[in-house]
Amino acid sequence: MSRVQTVHVGDDEAEQRLDRWFRRHFPHVSQGRIEKMCRKGEIRVDGGRVKSNFRVVPGQAVRIPPLPTEEQIEAQAKTAHISKADAKMIQDCVIYKDDHIIALNKPPGLAVQGGSKTSRHVDGMAAALSFERDDTPRLVHRLDKDTSGVLVLARTQAMASALTAAFRHKHTRKIYWALVAGVPYPKIGTIKYGLVKAAGHGKGGEGEKMHCIHPRDVDSTPGAKRAHTDYATMCFLGQRAAWMALVPVTGRTHQLRAHMAQMGHPIVGDGKYGGSGQENQGDGWGAQLGDEISKKLHLHARFISFEHPVTGEEITITAPIPDHMKRSWDFLGWTEKDVPADPFDEDEEWQT
Repeated sequence: MSRVQTVHVGDDEAEQRLDRWFRRHFPHVSQGRIEKMCRKGEIRVDGGRVKSNFRVVPGQAVRIPPLPTEEQIEAQAKTAHISKADAKMIQDCVIYKDDHIIALNKPPGLAVQGGSKTSRHVDGMAAALSFERDDTPRLVHRLDKDTSGVLVLARTQAMASALTAAFRHKHTRKIYWALVAGVPYPKIGTIKYGLVKAAGHGKGGEGEKMHCIHPRDVDSTPGAKRAHTDYATMCFLGQRAAWMALVPVTGRTHQLRAHMAQMGHPIVGDGKYGGSGQENQGDGWGAQLGDEISKKLHLHARFISFEHPVTGEEITITAPIPDHMKRSWDFLGWTEKDVPADPFDEDEEWQT
């Protein structure tokens, strides 16, 4: 906001309507706001209240109240298109906030960005996360629509650039939790299958998915990119299901989902990569476990750590699992105290 100021009408501005004079000097302020400020007596001419159609004369002193910046007006316009329910919902998702960064625990089913058939998404609600700041927070990475968990936004353009660079150069650590069908062997390991995008069967290529490519064939496969996932089995139920910790060393589209399916242990609830109609009765294929286990995707961005670009401090953000995963964990008899925060930490006294 600007401060209160006084502007004198110039010699070449005689007999102009006050609202038109005001718009010439402050073009980013709307007609509706000018009329409202006149009604409230915030705009005055020579100390007196006036209407927006008052005609000014040279030499008159016009009181200008504190005005929002162009950035604030733009943010307010974006916020105006967000329902109160959505604004409260996205604000309730905040699990970390400082002057530079905001982190959400994104709920499953909420897209991060819009698309041809997606109008409700985090990016479209970001103005509700400004919290009286001029800038609308900016996305610096993404999660799949049905994946829940930690999503980081930058509160300034400079911070967005710094965080994007940190993510690109792998100066961050992310751990995902997943429930998979069957139990991988070995219980701790690495998957290095490359990924290539294959178009779907819809008219516009809808339903596209990533196909795994053997590491030796990546360089000779057009469009294929190398991908690297570390995994650790933290708990398991016989040969039927396992609680996995997954680290996407690279950040390819659908990487964790495609890699786990390639192992023969798709993430529970993953209809795209695991077969939505197949029920897993033991060690083997099928992304549905039946019983009391939800059919929703069981993939959650549990943990992220990185060096704060401004303070230099190590920031660690942990997101509680969503309700459908909590119910599955309760059914399987698993609790968070049974596993370490980072099973890949060599200092952890823990074994699968």
